[in-house]
Amino acid sequence: MNNRAEVRDFLTTRRAKITPEQAGVPTAGQRRVPGLRRSEVASLAGMSVEYYAKLERGALAGVSAGVLEAIARALRLDDAERAHLMRLAQEANGSSVLVRPSHRPKRFTVRPSLQWTLDSITAPAIVVNNRQDLLAANLLGRAMYSDVYASAAGAPNFGRFTFLDSAARRFYPDWNLAADMLVANLRTAAGKDPRDKGLHDLVGELSTRSDDFRRRWAAHNVRIHGTGTKTFRHHIVGELELAYETMDLRAEDGICMTIYAAAPASPAAQALALLASWAATEAVQYVAGNQA
Repeated sequence: MNNRAEVRDFLTTRRAKITPEQAGVPTAGQRRVPGLRRSEVASLAGMSVEYYAKLERGALAGVSAGVLEAIARALRLDDAERAHLMRLAQEANGSSVLVRPSHRPKRFTVRPSLQWTLDSITAPAIVVNNRQDLLAANLLGRAMYSDVYASAAGAPNFGRFTFLDSAARRFYPDWNLAADMLVANLRTAAGKDPRDKGLHDLVGELSTRSDDFRRRWAAHNVRIHGTGTKTFRHHIVGELELAYETMDLRAEDGICMTIYAAAPASPAAQALALLASWAATEAVQYVAGNQA
């Protein structure tokens, strides 16, 4: 698999992020590029500058795990970046089967048992795939992400919502942070399964239609999406500061469930209670309308 351009861009952008001060490298003389020089990375990794330059040009095929670890240490890669580098090396070796899911459903159908599970959760809960399609939600999850559902001509997708819908800049008070995280999630997914045509098509669409997306995609940032806190500004209940936990669904490759929760007795908890009341009212009105 020829992924030299991907390797080159990833290593170059990681090198540009590390300052000489962070790496403990002397800063004598004028520097023409941001971050570390190739020679400095090579020295930190314990290899010749010629060899490192060859690797940075994309020639990762056949490189040992020890060399990759040395580069990861020199570039101060975090866990997500290190895993991404290892996947790029496996792809270069033609062994991407080791890091790709054994199968990936072309179309995802929500099993009744999965929807029952979602509906049994009292907090907002959603199911998303690696392409950031919003596949399923419980009642409170649909209410929380009502803007995302409203903007979708077809299946809701967080990428299209974030970069192509003006409502996203109100929904995410820190839109830049939300956009950075979204693109890093997509970049991580592309590293896990570089042959995902649906993801390629989405990236192509967003790159064509959004300068903000294209600039972030070129940064090659990756992340591990597992837990944290997010802030939303809902059009009905206002600001929601919620903790989240994301977990993979073992029965479905590339599918994960995220559950949101508010701190007890917090303003967000009160807002969630109000959102639940609004969602229940909307559901009753929807059923009544269909039966009329």
